[in-house]
Amino acid sequence: MRKKLRKILKYSIFSIILMVVVALIFPTWTPKIKGENSISMLEQVEINGAGHEVMIRGADRSNPILIFVHGGPGCSEIPYVRKYQQDLEQHFTVVHYDQRGSGKSYHFSEDYSELTTDVLVDDLLALRNYVTEELGQEKVILIGHSFGTYIGMKAAAKAPTQFHAYIGIGQMANTLQSELESLEYTYEQAKQARNAEDVKKLELIRSSVEQGKELTPRILLQKYGGAARLIHENRDYILGFLFNTEYNGMDMIRFYSGMFSSQDILLKEAFDQNLPDIVDHLDIPTYFVTGKYDYMTTANAARDYFDVLDAPIKDFIVFNESAHYPQFEEKEKFVHWLQELFLKDA
Repeated sequence: MRKKLRKILKYSIFSIILMVVVALIFPTWTPKIKGENSISMLEQVEINGAGHEVMIRGADRSNPILIFVHGGPGCSEIPYVRKYQQDLEQHFTVVHYDQRGSGKSYHFSEDYSELTTDVLVDDLLALRNYVTEELGQEKVILIGHSFGTYIGMKAAAKAPTQFHAYIGIGQMANTLQSELESLEYTYEQAKQARNAEDVKKLELIRSSVEQGKELTPRILLQKYGGAARLIHENRDYILGFLFNTEYNGMDMIRFYSGMFSSQDILLKEAFDQNLPDIVDHLDIPTYFVTGKYDYMTTANAARDYFDVLDAPIKDFIVFNESAHYPQFEEKEKFVHWLQELFLKDA
């Protein structure tokens, strides 16, 4: 009986180890899209000497190109974004990529201690050239989200002829102003909820936030509705890591390793060099899209930036049911807006 139990235990342990190994290294892919001219690729592409993970999806590769620049820093959206872009893929060719040192573009042998947004801008511009050559067309709409707007704005200013338009979702502006507004919002929400523990936490970090040394805790912004209202972003990541085909277990390790290695460096740059001081005009149509309840990158700070930004065409669009993710929280409205803007005269 004991021998039988030991044998069962031995095989159980072996099975668990095997499952863990498979989860870590199983091949990744992005599901096919029906259609003779469709595209669905997930590949590691060398860009400026570094491997970048690139996902391109669309029902017709001749449709206008949307390049999304993810935020974080370091928070790739490839693990879960397919959930929110099925309609988008019918009208546009949608490009997501993991930035250098982020997600599947994080390589354990590389040093990211000197990473800057200028490097990420140059990578983005090189990616744009790769994508247009791959798809055989030039109409590219650049979309930054959250910290991706810092990179996107700088890229659009540096090479305006490379893009048809720029869209900033959860647009970064004066970082300190935004964080102070985030702190006040979270503090007031905690007081209204009579949560003494959260109030105390926020009071203890107030000085650090005011000095630009610390962010308003994102876990509290999420708790009090300043991050998302109609989706659960943390659950999306977890389910994406576990069940989607674009990431495996090793990629999840890369994701968190990359975020921890570069986030502080890049956020310090954003505090030290406010975006409105770097980019005061764009030479292409410019659109800021914000959720009414966004306190990750506050709508008020974005509006102040928009008011002083010079562009040939510009518009400030508010999604009234959303926080930091209007492109996901109100995805039908977002797709319709893009269609009206870029396809009605096509």
